[in-house]
Amino acid sequence: MTTTPPVDCHVVTHVHWDREWYRPFESYRARLVELAERVCAELDDGRMTTFHLDGQTIVLADVQALRPDLADRLAAHARAGRLTLGPWHVLADNQLVSGENLVRNLLTARRWGTRVGVLADVGYCPDTFGHPADLPRILNGFGMDTALVWRGAPDGVARFHWRSPDGSQVLAANQGYHAAEVLWAEPDGDSGRAARLKDFLAAERDRLPGGPWLLMNGGDHLAPTDPAGALAATAPAAAEQGAVLGESTLAAFFAAARAAAEAGGVPLVEGPLRHRPGRLTFLLPGTFSARTYLKQANAAAQTDLERWAEPLLALHAPDDATLAAELRHAWELLLRNAPHDSICGCSVDEVHRENEVRFERVRQTADHLVLRALGAAGLDTRRYGDPETERAAFAVLNPHPRPHTGPVTVELLTAPGRHPQTLTGPDGAPVPFEAELLGEETAFEADLDLLPDSRPALRHRLHLLAADVPALGHAVHTVVLGDTPRPDAGATVEEDERALPLPDGATLTARDDAALTLRLADGTELPGLAALLDDGDRGDTYNFDPVPHDAPRAPRLLAARRRTSAVRTVLELDAVIELPTGLTADRAARSADTVEVPLTVTVAHWPGHDGPLRWNLTFDNTADDHRLRVHFPTPAPSARWSADTHYSLLDHPVGPDLGPLPTERAHEAEYGCVPVQGVSAIGDGELRIAVAAAGLPERTGLAAGSSPSGQDELVVTLLRSVGWLSRFDLNARTTGAGPMMATPEAQCRRRHSFDLALAVGAPVAADADLVDLAEAATVPLRAAQLRPGTAPAATGAPGLRVRGARMTALKGAEDGNGLVLRLSNPTGRPSAVEVELPDGWRAAPVRLDESPTGEPYPTGALALDLAPYALVSLRLTRS
Repeated sequence: MTTTPPVDCHVVTHVHWDREWYRPFESYRARLVELAERVCAELDDGRMTTFHLDGQTIVLADVQALRPDLADRLAAHARAGRLTLGPWHVLADNQLVSGENLVRNLLTARRWGTRVGVLADVGYCPDTFGHPADLPRILNGFGMDTALVWRGAPDGVARFHWRSPDGSQVLAANQGYHAAEVLWAEPDGDSGRAARLKDFLAAERDRLPGGPWLLMNGGDHLAPTDPAGALAATAPAAAEQGAVLGESTLAAFFAAARAAAEAGGVPLVEGPLRHRPGRLTFLLPGTFSARTYLKQANAAAQTDLERWAEPLLALHAPDDATLAAELRHAWELLLRNAPHDSICGCSVDEVHRENEVRFERVRQTADHLVLRALGAAGLDTRRYGDPETERAAFAVLNPHPRPHTGPVTVELLTAPGRHPQTLTGPDGAPVPFEAELLGEETAFEADLDLLPDSRPALRHRLHLLAADVPALGHAVHTVVLGDTPRPDAGATVEEDERALPLPDGATLTARDDAALTLRLADGTELPGLAALLDDGDRGDTYNFDPVPHDAPRAPRLLAARRRTSAVRTVLELDAVIELPTGLTADRAARSADTVEVPLTVTVAHWPGHDGPLRWNLTFDNTADDHRLRVHFPTPAPSARWSADTHYSLLDHPVGPDLGPLPTERAHEAEYGCVPVQGVSAIGDGELRIAVAAAGLPERTGLAAGSSPSGQDELVVTLLRSVGWLSRFDLNARTTGAGPMMATPEAQCRRRHSFDLALAVGAPVAADADLVDLAEAATVPLRAAQLRPGTAPAATGAPGLRVRGARMTALKGAEDGNGLVLRLSNPTGRPSAVEVELPDGWRAAPVRLDESPTGEPYPTGALALDLAPYALVSLRLTRS
């Protein structure tokens, strides 16, 4: 008689630890130290043979801050193989932060791994709210070929190969995370555990009959106790189900799972893991727009570090140990805001107040690093000494690895009574500009080598178009000053006009609802661009929940002005939108009481520059329980729309905003939105519409049958105002996603400002153009006034140039040996890339973890062929 061999069920005892969520950080950390004591005690006496400390090294850092002795005990258990740490430093929401943020996360964890002596090598990220398409390539770049996932994975598929757009691949295990309490000791004792175990094993047999199976023994902020005893008590029940339970590790489980996959084969899944949610596998997409101000602050801080502080330090101060330590500190602060309960905006209000302070601290540190790096490059940007009376100078700074032309705004201090007269570029040629007088002030400066100094001054704001600023370099501009503002120097002409003339005979006209109509020279019209629509939201920080029978509200235009200067034309719109003050007491409708919210919309065009239109909306939110979005309809039917993820530009189907509302408990409606890093587009050819913005990740491609305009639309969510962390009475999600706690500050009653770059037609016809638009819009040129009396070189460049690829990183190598340059081809077409290196430098290929992957390239310029969606990292060293 043939008997079926028992199936191994690997029991991994663990905890999922949110640093901050429904409690603030300090309250959680106090409990974390208590948990660490219990875990160490049970590892010491054998009640627990292994423990997984949630895939993040930050918990070790948090324990060490209060109990260094306890952190040492945890490290000793890790070295002995009884406790696993990492591979991450924090369990980030891996969709909302940048690819480079995730890379720094893993690099930071490796520094902790060096201290501890060992680090887990499983791509552990089960509780994030979906997963980006590029995650397998990031894991591969750190030597990992496995991933433990949950939300967003195909429902009911236990194992699958998951492939990134570039072909990188991992073996993924889709683990039902809410099996957490199967072996938990409750009042029902062993009989209850046995019953729960039988149900779990039956479900696993349905998903994957041959096993091996994985039981994650633990849960959120729980301290599992005596797993050995629990396994012994439930062994008979497991045997009845044809299973053998054993304490195990994730590494051991994946070794067995890989052997089984190679023998029997598993399905292939490509692209992002945002599949239709099943029972309790919520994707919680409302977190993309909950507390938008956090997303904007994160984008700004990332840009400060990735595109300014890191490259400038790498090029100009690579051997400064103090600045390197400050940079690591800034990244540590930023990473602490990356967990999903932080960056997603779905915690109690106290948490997000601390998040904002952390973001401010990151930017303060980045400002200091940039100041010191520029000083090392010969640019002293400290405002010290007597303000200029005759001439003032400023440097335009280019963060891109190729010469760049673009708009620049700079604030200039002059002596009282002195005003800009003329402006010249680094070659002495005149440069048109627009000037604003901001007023008198007492300027202050101090530094380690500068005594505190206060001087009376005038502050001016200059707008100009800086041309051909050297790659990763600077261009000094000089302002001649005079006694009075010259009418012909930076003057603006104001007209009561709602039309904005554009190149090639096109015109942009404001409508009565403050939306825009673009009329092309051939008579084609694109009406309703940047249309603002507001609808009610009875949801929580996790999910948008529509108010039944609610009609969207649109603004009413009050006044329009056109301001024209020597460098730009700006259309200024004053509008008002009447909004209900909130929801009715029963939350079934929006209130009858309304409030008028004034809106200011500006649209700027720079004649002679082929860059995008710059659209800005500014207002004070004084209403509750609503969602404000900006719509971009296209007359060209489009089955798909494009958006960038970390290192890839991907297509998504257009569809409805919200799928059918669920009727079963513990389910979630499908949402049409996806997380976007910077740029998105809809339409084709001359009617393609592209929008780039930093810190506005929630975007949707609406099909014509579901859109307000009756056309396919690209929609960007600007603001969601809600008052609850989680609720149990939603229609779009039929149970809670967390505790039902009031979060009044999630209503976002504050001043908001949103910037978008808009381009239509030929300038964004190709996907490579979208990449360029995202770079220009989200990483613009900057300018800084130079210290009076200093005379740096008119232009400067380090000699590093790149053509044909996007630079995602330029940083000092982790081991101090040279620099790391990372280049991306986010498009689906191959790209020929040229890299010019500074004299005496050479390049060698490395992985994301900066370990070598091949021999150095010949010295001199490099010619690289980047395949579609390819990412290449190079270590640059002096030959």
